Amino acid sequence: MGESFLFKMFGHAALLVHGDTLVLDRWRWLKDRLPRTRNSEELFDCGCGNGALTMSAATRGYVVTGISSDEMAIDRAKERAALGLLKHVTFEVRDLRFLAEDNKFLNKFEFVLNCEVIEHLSDDRNLMQAMAQCLKPGGRLLLTTPNYHYIAITPDEEGPRNEVEDEHYGGHVRRGYTPGMLQELCEDAGLVVEEISYCSGIISQNLTKLLRILARVNYKLAWLVILPFRILPPYFDSIVTRIFRWRYYSICLQAYKPRFQSNGLPENKNLK
Repeated sequence: MGESFLFKMFGHAALLVHGDTLVLDRWRWLKDRLPRTRNSEELFDCGCGNGALTMSAATRGYVVTGISSDEMAIDRAKERAALGLLKHVTFEVRDLRFLAEDNKFLNKFEFVLNCEVIEHLSDDRNLMQAMAQCLKPGGRLLLTTPNYHYIAITPDEEGPRNEVEDEHYGGHVRRGYTPGMLQELCEDAGLVVEEISYCSGIISQNLTKLLRILARVNYKLAWLVILPFRILPPYFDSIVTRIFRWRYYSICLQAYKPRFQSNGLPENKNLK
């Protein structure tokens, strides 16, 4: 069952369930931290891929901009946004490696999203600093990335990993992150960590594993097989994960950009 058909039938929500269960887990985590708004607050999705999370955020009232270096993915995202009649959604082709050099997005957004992207870039310090620059004072960064200690779902996740990212950041350059590594990146970028948590436990991981195995034979069949089980993670994943002492797949970060400098003065909005 193709993505396009599902999108025509069910709108942007189809993109959240078309792939593996991990994508929906990330949206559930994000949604709990994205209050609905009618104030035209702006949100920036850095590394938006097919736009699934970007368009989902738009339904909560945000004026949303999604960027990716993958021109084909951006074209598809634009088509789907138009098909879904979503307002205030913009997609652009941009290279995250050079985001720090782009003044267009400086001090512009209440929220910046970065989901399963930072592990694809060799200069993660530069990306974190660039995303901090895009936030308004008081704005928040919501980031997910593989948990350094996760158990590989399929053997290919063990490597070999790239030393440097390719043009579209197709492979991981590092295994993932620990809380300490994220704390270090935030402090260096001038961000204050509010919360570090986890998502995608044992049920989601095993459903994803089953999907990937069956998809080698037939993706449509694989998708239909796991579809009835997608209702399980929201209710049972955290409980079963604790019982089996399993390691979560993703580590999740919420951090904010201080409204005041250390001297007590308001943040200079023109300061890079």
